[in-house]
Amino acid sequence: MRKRMIALLTETMPGNISRLVWLRKFEVGNNSAAANRLLDRLEFLQDLNLPAAVLKGVPVHRISRLRRQGERYFTDGLRDITSDRRIAILACCCVEWEAVIADAVIEIHDRIVGKTWREAKQLHDTRIADARSTVTDTLRGFTALGTAMITARNDGVPIEIVLGRMPEWGQLDQLVATAAQLSATMADEPLAHVGMGYHRFRRYAPRMLRCLKIKCAPVVKPLLEAAIKIRDAKPPGAPDPDFLRPGSKWRRHLKVQDKGDNRFWEVSVLFHLRDAFRSGDMWLAHSRRYGDMKQVLVPMAAAQQEMAQLTMPLDPQTWLVDRKARLLAGLKRLAAAARNGTIPHGSIENGTLRIDRLTADVPDEANELILDLYRRLPAARITDILLEVDAATGFTEAFTHLRTGTPCEDRIGLLNVLLAEGLNLGLRKMAEASNTHDYWQLSRLARWHVESDAMDQALATVVDAQGKLDMARHWGLGTTASSDGQFFPASRQGEAMNAINAKYGSDPGTKAYSHVNDQYAPFASRLIPVTASEAPYILSGLLANEAGRQVREQYADTTGYTDRVFGMSGLLDRRLVLRIRDLPSKRFYVFDPAATPAELRKLVAGKSREDVIVANWPDLFRAIATVNSGRIEPHQMLRKLASYPRQHNLAVALREVGRIERTLFLIDWILDADMQRRAQIGLNKGEAHHALKNALRIGRQGEIRDRTSEGQHFRIAGLNLLAVIVIYWNTLHLHEAVEARRRDGLDVPPELLAHISPLGWAHILLTVEYRWPRDAEPV
Repeated sequence: MRKRMIALLTETMPGNISRLVWLRKFEVGNNSAAANRLLDRLEFLQDLNLPAAVLKGVPVHRISRLRRQGERYFTDGLRDITSDRRIAILACCCVEWEAVIADAVIEIHDRIVGKTWREAKQLHDTRIADARSTVTDTLRGFTALGTAMITARNDGVPIEIVLGRMPEWGQLDQLVATAAQLSATMADEPLAHVGMGYHRFRRYAPRMLRCLKIKCAPVVKPLLEAAIKIRDAKPPGAPDPDFLRPGSKWRRHLKVQDKGDNRFWEVSVLFHLRDAFRSGDMWLAHSRRYGDMKQVLVPMAAAQQEMAQLTMPLDPQTWLVDRKARLLAGLKRLAAAARNGTIPHGSIENGTLRIDRLTADVPDEANELILDLYRRLPAARITDILLEVDAATGFTEAFTHLRTGTPCEDRIGLLNVLLAEGLNLGLRKMAEASNTHDYWQLSRLARWHVESDAMDQALATVVDAQGKLDMARHWGLGTTASSDGQFFPASRQGEAMNAINAKYGSDPGTKAYSHVNDQYAPFASRLIPVTASEAPYILSGLLANEAGRQVREQYADTTGYTDRVFGMSGLLDRRLVLRIRDLPSKRFYVFDPAATPAELRKLVAGKSREDVIVANWPDLFRAIATVNSGRIEPHQMLRKLASYPRQHNLAVALREVGRIERTLFLIDWILDADMQRRAQIGLNKGEAHHALKNALRIGRQGEIRDRTSEGQHFRIAGLNLLAVIVIYWNTLHLHEAVEARRRDGLDVPPELLAHISPLGWAHILLTVEYRWPRDAEPV
């Protein structure tokens, strides 16, 4: 094994790079060429025959640390360290990269399937659009003929004479043929065109299926058998639809394919392969993202210990009794309010709900106070703010050396790196604008000190310190939060090429999903696909760190609405409050529809399935314990459950729980104007953060131009850290401005301080040169 490991450092690849550097230079693309580049690396790693058991007994955090070191070292640097350490680093890298690259291959296949579907839909829509004028002309021709025939019948004139005079009669054969063609076109669907992606799939799919070690649940065994036929180039004599559901539209299209033509069959297999990996019905033997879900859930004994800190009972009947009592009481209160006309800003009449949106409630005096306080803030360079906040909080102590674990001795250099990330400048631009460091110095610091865990720890340090400042107490206690996504444009290169969402225009980009607590601190931020739903990510930020775990009430917009999110939030003891856009159209789910008050019966959509909840409660208990323990993030669990093409029992049970939790929320929302006001204030705080981050993101015309998802992640994390540093500094100096105003004999009513925001930036110099004091002390 040692010889094979050492060869990674001595073999030279095209481009005059070592085999090691070639292996670690991979990214997720969106075409067959990118898939084959990854498969080249995966096949090489598999040929090394390094079993995953070679790392057995090594702590997970140690494996992760050694892998990250291997990704930071240059080839010469690895040659210079001791032999045993060098072999350990290389072995960790090879085993870990094999799993990561296999996951990346599945992700590329997912993207190619999505791209093929979008192209098929675009072709379908284009044909429909092109046929519109022909449809109009054809209908006019038949209308003229029909009108003439009706007129002839009413006038008693022989139809043959009338039709013979009409030019459309001579075109009847053509009209009928055109109508038949149009009927086929209008009845067409995008599925009929996915076969055009066959050649794209053939360039990599058989090779992919040979490389991946796929396991599956019994329900999709026919699909795996079909995939094996593609892998071995042994297509069936006739398309075998056993892997399809009985009512699947794919079956109808398979029947009309020519005999011996298996292209559409192969495409259908690869489409369903994507769905099976998404849902968890298929998994990889050694994977980070596509592993076996059954191996992830904690055992029941461990689940009971984990759930001691939550209120979810082990007995489902306890939960049902509590929810039945709360639901009955809530329905009675709502019915009484409907009868008495006491619903705040709304009414229920003839089964129709009407709710008026709240108006702004900011006193004029608050606006005047905001302007005066910000006029009193001192003008400051962003470099001085970083030094001052670090002196107060010590957040740079989180950035220890990846190999030695010692704190960074070059504090100014580290702050340069963090500023380059936060302002979206990049290290080269920062080196040109800084008066202290060149590019290679900054690059070395970034490579060995700036890690994802360090970013999170530094963020948590500043958030905790900001929450303890006197001014922050006027805004909240850190127990409520809001979350929202923010779009960032990206250049058309690297992994961002395929990330286009029509909601944000035709340009590619990425999205940062951030959580902001009631003290304005952005305590969590993550990079998510721009095309992904935001709903699964609402709860992930709440379990990411201690600041998130303090939040008991979470606000989000309509994009966070799904029944499963409501279900999981309720079982995790979080109150989910959503500003639902089409609230009057939402319906209740109850345990006994017949017992619902008459005023509300038209608002009831159905009956909750208690038997499903009870039967699957043990699995629900284990799933919530697994999420709460951090073994799997909420969004990963929710996305798996939402991807099941069949109705998985756990997914159905969580949906049923969510319907009850959602009904309880809707009742509270309708009756509680204070809740509506809190949600509006919380969401406004989150949206105001977007403006601050847009102001800080001054480099590269505001585009995130990093090619890899890791580079994009650090860019977003750096921006979030810089934002909270500015917020800490503003919070501190706003308190000083309040005290100065009082010394001037001006009144500062405490109730107005709740309307003050620490999100201003006009007093901060963000551009030009970045000058640091030589003694590393704040100016």
